[in-house]
Amino acid sequence: MRIRTLVATFLMILGCYGVSWSQTDASQLYNTARSFMRSGDYANAILVLNQAIAQSPENAEYRKQLAFAYYLNNNLPQAEKAIKDVLTSDAVDVQTYQIEGNIIKARGDLKGAEKNYRKGLKKFPASGTLYNELGQIYSDQRQYTDALKAWTTGIKVDPAFASNYYNAAKTYYYSKDKVWTVLYGEIFIDLERYTARTTEMKNTLLAAYKDLFNSGLVASAATVVAPGADAPAPDFRQSFLKALGKGSSSIVTRGITPETLVMLRTRFVLEWSNFYKLMFPFSLFAYQQQLLREGLFEAYNQWIFGPATNLNNYKTWVKQHQSLMNRLIAYLNAHPLVPAEGQFYQDGKVAFEPQGLPQ
Repeated sequence: MRIRTLVATFLMILGCYGVSWSQTDASQLYNTARSFMRSGDYANAILVLNQAIAQSPENAEYRKQLAFAYYLNNNLPQAEKAIKDVLTSDAVDVQTYQIEGNIIKARGDLKGAEKNYRKGLKKFPASGTLYNELGQIYSDQRQYTDALKAWTTGIKVDPAFASNYYNAAKTYYYSKDKVWTVLYGEIFIDLERYTARTTEMKNTLLAAYKDLFNSGLVASAATVVAPGADAPAPDFRQSFLKALGKGSSSIVTRGITPETLVMLRTRFVLEWSNFYKLMFPFSLFAYQQQLLREGLFEAYNQWIFGPATNLNNYKTWVKQHQSLMNRLIAYLNAHPLVPAEGQFYQDGKVAFEPQGLPQ
């Protein structure tokens, strides 16, 4: 009721000054509509967006937001009508296909939504957003290998888009091999640092490290003898496991904790830097090396693994190292991880062997 009263007051003020809707600048109307959408008042957003479109009928952004407002207001026929006007125009963009996909999914037509996203990807082949949506469609149908192929392709073509890392890491966690959960999970945490998904991923990442060492993969990789001249070239995944296992046997006997992970991961960074980084350049590992050089790697590991291990202990650690933590946060803000293109190492090897999938 308060929002509707504000609308009435807004209209009354306009009237008092002799201003009609037609005289109000379309951009002002659009901003007003966006405010209504943020507050969840979709009916008023629709009302004001229609006025903005009347003022500026060629503006595709207004029409997209109108379609989205109709969708959020559960008026799918009107949402479909509004977005069609943009889909058939030269102004069609990634968000247009995303909104259209949401509308089609809301109708329960997953195959239609898949077709829509694939059509969008033909026009925008480097869109991490559309690959993420396509992966969601496959996941909803329990086609997890197809979902992972969509998400990992999204990582390959749009490495700075966070959601593909999130979905790939979460799905790989329900497999026997946690390597890609460990890698993609940490990249996601660095890209999206302060959301509920970040907290969730920190818990998943800690569990994945425990599972990875319990599985024996790390220990077995560390004992592999260097290949001879006729052996196939090492691959990225096996090199990661081998570097992670270097000198780990005496550390993991104390369990997987923030403190032991600092030691394990410090050794890993040094090992990777000395033997593998030229063969397999990888932004995450270069970022870890830089944090180590800055004297921030311990704080970084506490920031990632501390809350998931024991929140009270983490709060105590932060209180005792407040200056160091302040330095870390300032560094993360000033020097965020920027995943580089061309550092994708799963070509032709995306597969999913489920284990303990949620119902």
